[in-house]
Amino acid sequence: MTTRETHRSGRTFARVAATGALTAGVLALTPLAHAAPPPAAPAPPAAGLAAARDTAASPATLDTLSRFFARDGAIARTAAKPRIEGAAVPVYALSPDFVAGKRNAPVATLEYLASKAVSADGQKASVWTAGGGTDWKVVNIATGDDETRYAAEGAKKLSGGTVFREPQVNAWYVQRADRILPLNPEAVRAVGAGGTTVDAYRDRVHKAYGDKLPGSAYAKKGLAGGYEAGAGAQAADAPAPLAAEPAGSASDSGPGTTILAASAGGAALALGLGTVAVRRLRRR
Repeated sequence: MTTRETHRSGRTFARVAATGALTAGVLALTPLAHAAPPPAAPAPPAAGLAAARDTAASPATLDTLSRFFARDGAIARTAAKPRIEGAAVPVYALSPDFVAGKRNAPVATLEYLASKAVSADGQKASVWTAGGGTDWKVVNIATGDDETRYAAEGAKKLSGGTVFREPQVNAWYVQRADRILPLNPEAVRAVGAGGTTVDAYRDRVHKAYGDKLPGSAYAKKGLAGGYEAGAGAQAADAPAPLAAEPAGSASDSGPGTTILAASAGGAALALGLGTVAVRRLRRR
């Protein structure tokens, strides 16, 4: 089991479906449409990417990064000297509308923008920003550089494709037209080393999560999740609030689940103004 620590505003960065949630009973009776490949998720404009990177590289964010990198005595805060490397990248997550089988729904929707941060001693972190236009705010800092690294790997593996994450199993993929290719071991376990078609992937995620969408009986019971109970999977994000602890600290959070949830536009509002730190558990 590996861990990924995060410094996050609010309790979670779960995605909430904005409209059209179907109940488990309706989903079970609704055949999935198998037609032309879905449209690609719209990319953020260059100005937005530049603004998000500027936010990540601001003095206030760099000061927070210094504290983040210095946690647990890894390095002196004054010696951390964090810097932002490269451009911000869009991070997409599996779309609830695609899981529900809605016609022309993209496979994934934009969740946030990420910038890679590096400390003087080589530690890496990902600065998450959410917002719109040229107004972006930092909503999370996570250890490692998954977001930017998989974005680069996806571009090499399937140029012009959309790199996205299936958060319920921490699987990263790249999709273009009718092809979906895996980018990490979790994705290989889910769809095989050779990848899969959009139709086959839709069938898989519909079967796994279709009865757990917002508005379903599962969700109404308060059982936030994105996979079958007892399937042995742990959510990639299992945040726990640490409001009483110093910023930059971390604690273990128990096994968690992530329900398919809303657009990035509403995410910053849901996060609130509090600052917490958590340790994220990944599926083995």
